[in-house]
Amino acid sequence: MEHDAADQTPPSEEMEALSVPSSEHQASPSTSSNSITQMSAEEKFKIVRSVGEECIQEDELFNLLSKKSQPICYDGFEPSGRMHIAQGVMKIINVNKLISAGCKVKIWIADWFAQLNNKMGGDLKKIQTIGRYMIEIWKAVGLNLENGQVEFLWSSEEINSRAHEYWPIVMDIARRNKLPRILRCVQIMGRNEQDELTAAQILYPCMQCADIFFLKADICQLGMDQRKVNVLAREYCDDIKRKNKPIILSHHMLPGLHEGQEKMSKSDPSSSIFMEDEEAEVNLKIKKAYCPPNVVVGNPCLEYIKYIIFPWFNEFKVERSAENGGQKTFSNFEELVADYENGKLHPLDLKNALSKALNKILQPVRDHFNTDANAKDLLKRVKNYKVTR
Repeated sequence: MEHDAADQTPPSEEMEALSVPSSEHQASPSTSSNSITQMSAEEKFKIVRSVGEECIQEDELFNLLSKKSQPICYDGFEPSGRMHIAQGVMKIINVNKLISAGCKVKIWIADWFAQLNNKMGGDLKKIQTIGRYMIEIWKAVGLNLENGQVEFLWSSEEINSRAHEYWPIVMDIARRNKLPRILRCVQIMGRNEQDELTAAQILYPCMQCADIFFLKADICQLGMDQRKVNVLAREYCDDIKRKNKPIILSHHMLPGLHEGQEKMSKSDPSSSIFMEDEEAEVNLKIKKAYCPPNVVVGNPCLEYIKYIIFPWFNEFKVERSAENGGQKTFSNFEELVADYENGKLHPLDLKNALSKALNKILQPVRDHFNTDANAKDLLKRVKNYKVTR
């Protein structure tokens, strides 16, 4: 077989620079509210930047928001089991922020990727059922789907329909990178370099890197655990002399409920709050959660309040008896931390208030899965699936 042409000709259309259009060719949101059109670049930057724990690079992000009226943000997920609040509530908070700043968000339902990673034993039908269940949750909890600024895209459908665009990018990325560089990216699948990896799991990072260019993403809005493959995409831009690189906006990873759990895990149900958990389940899990008195660092309950409760409600209400300090509404996280560190706020009171706030957020999801026949059927099937690593 001859390979000279492939060596000399990189994929054409998808290799063009991430376009920041000139004023006369600017892409406009399909239905742009006055609040967005009147928003300054500084205001947009403040909102978008608040989504990420890390941003690579801030100057590029500001330039993008200054010149492009509707940047494309890429967010994605691997359907691999029940949805916990990190995937559910945090995604809603982040995506709605991006929409409010005028961004278009493409949510990549990575069904083929879950199959490559052997989730659900590689059963694509089960994986796609989980994907539909997840979409039902996001709709129920309040994902802003007005004006077409959020688009759900199934990786299997999109790749099959535009295979002639997708696979040349994957091949070019694979050809330009040595195996050790790809192995450094396997963290994105919940793996490490010492694991016994399949060939499919070696292909996975090359494909996820290609997704960014395939979707014409300006911003990669994913968790800190996906950072390495996003950096690979920027390095690839250097290789192909591409001027405008995808901006990496990596959000915080919510920990599990037990001591020392850096990331919430589906495989340990007691350590995760699931989006359709009943009120009693949420109360019990929070009651048993690691929450030592006066200790802020490594305290998952405080992290949930910081990253979920305050962004959702803009306050945190604690109800106590008069002898225990009475009712108090905290208007910011710093005020809460001060009271917790000096012992004015007891762990039990904090946990009770956290449970109440979480249940208020999750109640619309419970209502939806109790009353909608399709959603109820999806949840029943997903709960019966065995999660495979």
